[in-house]
Amino acid sequence: MLLKRLFDIFFSGLALLCIGWLILLCWLLATWDTKANGFFLQKRVGQHGKLFTIVKLRTMKDGKVTPIGAFFRKTKIDELPQFLNVLIGDMSVVGPRPDIQGYYDVLQGEPRNILNLKPGLTSEASLKYFNEEYLLAQQENPLAYNDTVIFPDKVKMNLDYYYNRSFFGDLKIVTATIFQKII
Repeated sequence: MLLKRLFDIFFSGLALLCIGWLILLCWLLATWDTKANGFFLQKRVGQHGKLFTIVKLRTMKDGKVTPIGAFFRKTKIDELPQFLNVLIGDMSVVGPRPDIQGYYDVLQGEPRNILNLKPGLTSEASLKYFNEEYLLAQQENPLAYNDTVIFPDKVKMNLDYYYNRSFFGDLKIVTATIFQKII
């Protein structure tokens, strides 16, 4: 998948050149808003189950989402620093969204093939569940809903991506993501 890696380097490099100023500005806002480092670093499960440190903008203070943080989450601006993860090779532009331990890393059998993929900034599943936070907030038991409805559906979609991925399919997902964010 040399073409995929070259695309990842080109796309993330171009994105960082074009929106690096926005990431820096939002980092300053997040630092001011949360009174802590504006970058949020967290271990996530990567390719082959290897842990890596994801970079996001901090959106919470004292366990609560701040108003600026809510805006960053709604617009997905908090995800922009992940272009750094793509550039260094921990992530890809397109692939299953990286999750915390206890989900993809504990899959068994055929679904475990998902771990052969690099996690991505976007995917068919992330497009479908772009409002996942809102969906979960509407549930009486958000964790149970995630574990019994959303996560199994994401596994199905990501496994389908594993078997049917292509460069042009990735371009389609990237285009859909860009237009979803603009509209």
